[in-house]
Amino acid sequence: MTTGSSSFWKSFGPGLLWAAAAIGVSHLVQSTRAGAMAGFGLAGVVLLANIFKYPFFEYGPRYAAATGDSLVEGYARIGRWALWLYILITLSTGIVIQTAIMLLTSFLLKLAFGLTLSMPVVASMVCVLLGALLFVGRYRLLDILIKLILALLAVSTLIAAAVTLPRADWSTLALFPKIGGPTGIHLAFLLALVGWMPCAFDIAVWSSLWTLAKNEASGERVSVRGALLDFRIGYVGTAAMAFAFLTLGATVMHGSGQAFSPRGGAFAAQLVQLYTRTLGAWTGPIVITAVLTTMLSTAVTVIDGFPRAIDRSLRVVTAGRIGSANGNDMGPVYWLGLVSLAIGTVVVIALFSGTLRTMIDLATIVSFLVAPALGYLNLRAVTAPEVAPEHRPGKGLIVLSWTGLVLLGGFAIVFIVSLVLPL
Repeated sequence: MTTGSSSFWKSFGPGLLWAAAAIGVSHLVQSTRAGAMAGFGLAGVVLLANIFKYPFFEYGPRYAAATGDSLVEGYARIGRWALWLYILITLSTGIVIQTAIMLLTSFLLKLAFGLTLSMPVVASMVCVLLGALLFVGRYRLLDILIKLILALLAVSTLIAAAVTLPRADWSTLALFPKIGGPTGIHLAFLLALVGWMPCAFDIAVWSSLWTLAKNEASGERVSVRGALLDFRIGYVGTAAMAFAFLTLGATVMHGSGQAFSPRGGAFAAQLVQLYTRTLGAWTGPIVITAVLTTMLSTAVTVIDGFPRAIDRSLRVVTAGRIGSANGNDMGPVYWLGLVSLAIGTVVVIALFSGTLRTMIDLATIVSFLVAPALGYLNLRAVTAPEVAPEHRPGKGLIVLSWTGLVLLGGFAIVFIVSLVLPL
């Protein structure tokens, strides 16, 4: 195992891939909607979500760097039931999550290029293009593209948010908002916001797989310290971007009498106008490029992440022994999974293309409801015997993990009960 700054820079990247997967719908849509609806009233929720969900994402690269295996193997070591539970969750949520992301990406593409093609056709084009990029460039191209895209997004978004701060109404700031009633936040939206804030727990598995892929691409195995530093850079940047988008919604749309449209095309146009109203109309091309590339980066990481996880999971299930499935995660099962998910996504878009906001809320709520199960598996894996004691999380992180599980599980139960007995 190599250490030092040169080793870190060679292995730097999986944390940014994680950030690219996170900075998409949860930020462009949900954070901005939160600001538009409640000003800074949901800032505390965004902060708490980033704090209490942090350990479960960190455990992905921690486990991979400490053991040389992915969290998929970690689940298998807990028991075959744990791995099958993860596979079931992945297969049942994959199309819903990917569809929500591809819907917004396709709407932005139509807006940017004035396309008159139907939504299924545009979505098909995106899937083919991104699949071809992954086929030709594999992990290396993915790594390079994400670094360039995130740099462009960060500069444009942070400048836009900073410019709007003088007009901020800080009287709306709250640690936790009022829920329900005519003036409160609906519980469903609150859970939808937290569901993908900063992202779904599935991505912890992808992060562990990207860490192993980076090791293979660089020819060096990153240390646990290097993997955690890489991840934390991405995580802090992702949290900062969440507050930047919330600020844009709070300062530009909250109290203006305007609300985001539930229709995808109108929503995409309103999203771009948040920037151009702040930075000036001349920034339109820059803004649409930043927003579009953000969703393309999220789309490519999702298109890669789901089949990569499915490939590794099925090989672990059929390998007969843990460890024999290590190696290429972009084999025949990967490409079959990628094509199958793409076809399923296009079919769903053809049926529900006009319900962008509904699809996004559904995907985020589903992610919230399965989060406690995936979080528990991540905690079990990273505290298992195969992880050396010095690489396991400390007591503070363990306490934070259990606190997060209790809160996530409690709100999930409250939401399920509210479906039967509305608040």
